[in-house]
Amino acid sequence: MKIKHKIALVAALIATLLAAQGTALAAPAQKPNIVFIYADDWGWGDLSCHGNTWLKTPNLDRLASEGTDFLQFNVLSPVCSPSRAAALTGRYPSRFGINTVFGPQTPPEMPDWLDGKAPTISRYLKTAGYRTGHFGKWHLGEGGPAMADYGFDESAVYHGPGPKVSPSGNGIPDKAVKFIEANKDKPFFLDVWLHESHLAHTPSAESMKLWKNLDERKQVYAAVITDGDNKVGMVLDALKRCGVEGNTIVVFSSDNGPAKSKEDDKGVPGKYRSYYSIGETGGMRGQKTSLFEGGVRTPFILRWPGHTPAGVKNDTTVLSAVDLLPTFCAAAGVTPSAEDKLDGENLLEAFNGKPVLRTRPVFWRINGQEKEPNYWPDLAVRDGDWKLVTTFDGKRVELHNLIADRNEDIAKDQSKEHPELVARLTKMALDWYATLPAKVDPTCVDPKRDTTKKTGRKSPKKKDTEEE
Repeated sequence: MKIKHKIALVAALIATLLAAQGTALAAPAQKPNIVFIYADDWGWGDLSCHGNTWLKTPNLDRLASEGTDFLQFNVLSPVCSPSRAAALTGRYPSRFGINTVFGPQTPPEMPDWLDGKAPTISRYLKTAGYRTGHFGKWHLGEGGPAMADYGFDESAVYHGPGPKVSPSGNGIPDKAVKFIEANKDKPFFLDVWLHESHLAHTPSAESMKLWKNLDERKQVYAAVITDGDNKVGMVLDALKRCGVEGNTIVVFSSDNGPAKSKEDDKGVPGKYRSYYSIGETGGMRGQKTSLFEGGVRTPFILRWPGHTPAGVKNDTTVLSAVDLLPTFCAAAGVTPSAEDKLDGENLLEAFNGKPVLRTRPVFWRINGQEKEPNYWPDLAVRDGDWKLVTTFDGKRVELHNLIADRNEDIAKDQSKEHPELVARLTKMALDWYATLPAKVDPTCVDPKRDTTKKTGRKSPKKKDTEEE
C-alpha cells in the first residue's frame, strides 16, 4: 500500500473515532421544566399589560416582556371545575360528564370527581422522569382518587384530597418555591393554582395600604390583584435564584372570566364579598358562567427563554386549554397515547414563535344558571375565525367573526347574513353534543349519592362561595 494511501486511511480512522467520541460525549437534550400558574376568576382585562388603567401587575408585565402574550387563548368552560379538567387532561370536560362546578350543588347527572384513569399532564411527565407537584386549588372532586393517582409526586391543595394549603396568605407560593428549590437538579412539572381573584376576597394589609387612594371597591380588588401578582413574582424569583429560569417554560393563565359584582353582597371587612368583584374582560361580552368571550377568553402569557420570542403579542394563534397536554408533552419529548383520544392538538410550533394555523374546531358546553342577556347559550363552537353560540335545541343562535368582532357585539350578529355557515356550525355543535355521555360514570360517584333524579344545577344559596 502506498504511503499516501496509508496516511489517508489513518486520517479517516482518526476522524471516525473523534466523531464517535464526540457523539458519546455530547450532552443529551435537556428536558424543560414546566410551571403552570393558573389563577381563579382573573379577567383578561385585569392586567396592566392588557391596558388596564388602575390595576398594576408588574410581575406579569415582566413575564410578558420576556415572553409572548397569546391574545386568542380560550378555556373550555366559563366556570372552574370543567375548565380545570380540560387544562389537565387535554379532553373536553364534558367527556367526563363535568359540566359545572363540583360541590354541594353538583347535579345528579355529574360525577363526584374527575376519573382517576383520565389522561393527565402530570402522569405523562412523571412517567417520562419528571418530578411533579401541585399546590393550590384543585376543585376536581374529593372522596375519590388521591392526588398521586393523577400523577403528582407532591401536593397540597384546597378543595381536593390529601394535604391541605390555605387559599389565603402565601402558603401556595411558599410550597411552590420549596418544590423548585428541592428539584432544581432534575426536570419538574409544577402546578401553581392561585386563589386570586376568587371570593372571598382577603387582601393583605400591605396591598390594601398600597391602594388606599382608590375608592372602596377598587381598593379591595386592586389589592387582591397585587397579592396575586406578588405570588407570581415569588415563583419567578425562585426560578432565577435556583438557576433554572433559562430552561423553564412558565405559563400564566386563568380558569375563566371575572365574576360579576353584586351590589347587595358586601360581606365584612377582612373577608370581602362579590360587591368588590369588579374585574374586567377587556371589553369582551359576558363574564364568568357565560360562553361569550368575556367568560372563556383569558390571559395566556408564555415565557420559554431561547424558544418563545420576547415582548411579542400574538393575536393570530388560536390556543385552547385542551392543547396544553399535547403541547407540554411535545416540549418534554413525550408522545401521548392515541388511546387517550385527546381533543387538543400539539401547538409547540407556536410556543417556538412560529405561525400556526389551528386544524381542529373548539367546542363548549355549560350548565347555565342565568339566561339574559349574555348567559343564554348552552353550546358554542369556533371554527377558524367564526364562532357560533346556540341553545341545546339549536333554535336560537348568534354568529360572530372573532377577528372583525372580538367583543361579540349583539348588534353585529351575522347569523342572518350567513345562513349556510349557521347551518353548518349548528350541526357541528349539536353533533358534538350528541357524542357526550348522557349518564354519570358509576365508578366516579360516591355510592351514598342518589343519581336517579336528573336536575339542572341551581344557584347556591350559601353565603361563602369559596367552594364555587
